Amino acid sequence: MIATSKRIFNSFASKPWLILLTFSVLGLIGILNHAMWRDEVNTWLIVRDSQSLSEVISNINYQGHPLLWGLLVTLLKNIVNDPIVMQLFHLVVGVAAVAIFLWFSPFSKTQKLLFTFGYLPFYEYLSIARNYSLGMLFLFGFCAFFKSRYHSYILLAILMSLMANSNAYALFISFALAIMLVAEFIFAREFRVHYLKNAKNYDLAISLAILIGGFLLSIYIISPPPDSTNHGGVDAWLFDFDLLRLLRSIGRLFAGYILIVPHGARWLDLSVCAVIAILVFLLNSASFLKKPFALLFYVLGTMEILAFTYFRFLGLGQRHYGQFFLILIASIWLANQFPTRQIFVGITRIPKQKWQQIYKSRNIALMIILWVQFLAGILYAYPRDLIIPFSAGRDTSHYIKENNLEREFIVASRDANMAPISAYLQRKLYYPELKRMASFTLFRAERQELEHSEILAHIESELLSDRERILLILHRKLKAENNNLKIEEIARFENSWTDTERYYLYWVRR
Repeated sequence: MIATSKRIFNSFASKPWLILLTFSVLGLIGILNHAMWRDEVNTWLIVRDSQSLSEVISNINYQGHPLLWGLLVTLLKNIVNDPIVMQLFHLVVGVAAVAIFLWFSPFSKTQKLLFTFGYLPFYEYLSIARNYSLGMLFLFGFCAFFKSRYHSYILLAILMSLMANSNAYALFISFALAIMLVAEFIFAREFRVHYLKNAKNYDLAISLAILIGGFLLSIYIISPPPDSTNHGGVDAWLFDFDLLRLLRSIGRLFAGYILIVPHGARWLDLSVCAVIAILVFLLNSASFLKKPFALLFYVLGTMEILAFTYFRFLGLGQRHYGQFFLILIASIWLANQFPTRQIFVGITRIPKQKWQQIYKSRNIALMIILWVQFLAGILYAYPRDLIIPFSAGRDTSHYIKENNLEREFIVASRDANMAPISAYLQRKLYYPELKRMASFTLFRAERQELEHSEILAHIESELLSDRERILLILHRKLKAENNNLKIEEIARFENSWTDTERYYLYWVRR
């Protein structure tokens, strides 16, 4: 039985076209089944309900991510005014990234299969329609066309610029790639001579202009406006030393590889995971010693995101932590394309057997990581999403439509958690936090968080004067009373993987 399963696995792994076809079909099934949550639909709602392109750009400025995904969604919305088009486009991006990986990466057939159906490419960056899959696509494109630098940097500059404008983490990765290219140009004399002999005179200037322009645009858009309160706003940087915070940050590196986030308040868990993460990092670094430019990218890219994690934002899920894993994959891919260089003092005295041991240990660690990612993707995340809705927003919206309630005056709170309902109902809702009709949420100073008692008081004093009843939707069960109001629960939707997107519906009357 085991031998038969192994033969089937190896046979499947040897057919990249069959892997891609299977990946695409399962991805389509996952996309059509997936119940979008607020972070997915918020960009769609910004595009749908902004009055102009300049307003779209202004609103995206509050999201903490660059502009590219918003512009693409704007284009898609003008073609088909339904968020399903955004999901289908996201599927195409994920499939394209995996196709590049399958046909151009230097990994073994088994490693390619494990990666393809791993947690990130098969679920997080495929089913959940956000900008992270763009970063993976352009990173893999960079690796696939890396040899083009021998005669031109323009294609790589375009890919890095697009990467920088995909998401905030891809900006860090793109910057690390740029530093790697600069280091190679300065210190690899034979490469520099070859490039200057074969490249056009204007190639370097155009490439730098594209790259610098892309970086500046990305930095401008992701820099929060003065009134932004998103993740703490402009003042949310931490510059004091905090050992617990440091361990939690390194724990994100562990989570990026192994998908397990250590408990943030348990010193033993944090310490053990930090030691493991550091050892894996050092092992990977040692394996790149003969490929110093790949080593530079791996160390710089990892340290950039670690620093951002410590000083600014710990991250909220594998979409963030998984960037460490992508850096590792890209580093191995790029190292395979660099010639061996003996630039570190004493490296020539390391015996061949030691190098073989380092590479063998690195490959064992890589296979463990790939198997963990594979099992989490194919056996956990993907089937879970088929069984348990990621958000209850879609089911709630279906209930409202089936019972002809979509024309009611709907008060919805908390505003940020109501984006899926607004998207699926294709209408605005009244948000008490904003005291007006809206769909998407911008975290800025005008917005106020409210308790349930304050929401009921606002409904009583401001909204019921000329209405017989109001449909109230909350993302937490109502925990307040108002003696002047008659409140009747009519439905609840608690079947949701995202615990902050379970919804409770009430009639509110005088």
